[in-house]
Amino acid sequence: MEIIIVGCGKVGSSLAEILGASEHNVTVIDQSENLINNITNDSDVMGIVGNCLSTSVLEEANVEKANIFIATTGSDEVNILSCLIAKKMKARHCIARVRNPEFSHQLVFMREELGISMMINPDYTAANEIAKMLRYPTAINIESFAKGRVDLAEIRINEGSVLNNTALFEMSRKLKLDVLICAVQRDGELIIPKGDFVLHTGDKIHMTASHSEMVKFLKTISETYRERRVKSAVLIGGGRIAYHLANQLIETGVKVKIIEINEKRCLDLSERLNKVDISCADGTDHDILEEEHVFDADAVVALTGIDEENILLSLLAQKNGVKKAVTKVSRMSLLQLSDSIGLDSTISPKSITVNQILQYVRAKQNATGSGVVTLYRLVGDKLEAIEFVIRTSDSFIGVPLKNLKVREDVLIASIVRGNELIIPRGEDSLQMNDSVIIVTTNKGLHDISDIFD
Repeated sequence: MEIIIVGCGKVGSSLAEILGASEHNVTVIDQSENLINNITNDSDVMGIVGNCLSTSVLEEANVEKANIFIATTGSDEVNILSCLIAKKMKARHCIARVRNPEFSHQLVFMREELGISMMINPDYTAANEIAKMLRYPTAINIESFAKGRVDLAEIRINEGSVLNNTALFEMSRKLKLDVLICAVQRDGELIIPKGDFVLHTGDKIHMTASHSEMVKFLKTISETYRERRVKSAVLIGGGRIAYHLANQLIETGVKVKIIEINEKRCLDLSERLNKVDISCADGTDHDILEEEHVFDADAVVALTGIDEENILLSLLAQKNGVKKAVTKVSRMSLLQLSDSIGLDSTISPKSITVNQILQYVRAKQNATGSGVVTLYRLVGDKLEAIEFVIRTSDSFIGVPLKNLKVREDVLIASIVRGNELIIPRGEDSLQMNDSVIIVTTNKGLHDISDIFD
C-alpha cells in the first residue's frame, strides 16, 4: 500500500520503521531535515522536508495515490487540518493523532462529516489500559482479540502460587478451566512451551482464554482476590492521562487522589474532577509521599513526564507494599529494562498509539488479501500475538491440527468460530471464516498459511 506519515517524532518514526519493513511504499514528511535524514538512513522509506499543510509538498508525496495518510505531529490542529487537505486531494483513508480532550466529543462529526477515518487519543487509550490493569491487579498486562472474545494476559508466578511446579498439560484438569499457556519468560529467555513444560516461581506467563474464563483464572490464582481488588489509587502527575484515568476510576467506585506539582494544573483538575482529591505538591519528594499516605493506597500510578522518576516511584511503592504499581515509560530502552529491574506493570502511550494505527493499516490491507487483523508486539518486541481471519480455502482447511506441521516457535493459541471460542487441541481443525490467534517469536508472518511448514 501507499502510505504517507506526517511528523517524524517517536510515533511517526516507529510507524515508518515498521511499515517500511513490511513491503509498503512509505513516504514521511517533516519540517526538520535532521529528522528526515535520520529516518531515511535507518528505514526503507522516502523522506520529504516540508510543511504538511502545503499542497505542493503533499503533491510531491503523491497524496492522491495514498491508501492511508497518517498525521502524528505534535499539534492536534495541524494533524486534523492536514488530514482534511489530504482527503480533499483524494487520499483514501486519513488517521489523526489528537490529544486534546475537547476533541473527544467531536469524534463522530470528524469521522462522518469531515471524512477522517480514525482519530487516536493516546492519553485516553493509555488511561483505558491502566484502568484494565487495576481491574485485574494479579495480571501485569491484558490484551484483547476477536472483538473482545479472547483475552491474552501476562502474569507472574509468585511463591506459593497454585501454578508452581505444574506441567502445562495438567493445568486445565487441575484448575478446571479452559486456558492455554502460550509463552513463558524465564531467566531472560522467551520460550514457546510444549505440554510437558513445568512452571516455576518467578516465571512470567502469557496465556489466552475467553474473558469469563480469564476472570475465573485470575480469581483462582489469587486466593485473596477480594482483598486485592483496587479500592484506592494515587496518581502521581496530573497530566491528560491522569485526568482520563481518574474519570474512569471514580465511575467504578475507586477512591482517587492526584498529586501534581503545578498549581494552575491543580486548579484545572479541581474544577473538572470534583470527586477526586487533588494535592498540589511534589510527588517525587519522599516526605510528601509519607504525608499524603501514598503507600497506604491499593495502587500507585506514576505518570510524571520523566521516565526515571516514574520508575523510581513505582519501585518505591512496590518496596513499601503497595499491591499494584503502574509505570508510564516513554523511552523504549527503559521499557525493555522494566522486567530486569522488577517493575510490576508498565504502560507506553507511544507503543499503544503505534499498535492502534498498525491494526488499522492491517485491517485495510486485509481487505486486499492479507489475513492479519490484529497484532500486538510484546516482551520488548520479541513476541508477536497475531489474529488472522481465514478468508480463502487452502489445503489446511478441515485437517486435524495434529496432522499439520506448524513452524517452530509458533503456537496456535485460540480459534474463534462465530460466538464460540476454541482452545485448540490435536483433534480440532481450522475452518473458513475462523479468527485464529497465534503466538510466535518469528517475525514477518503475513498470512495464516505462513505458520505451516
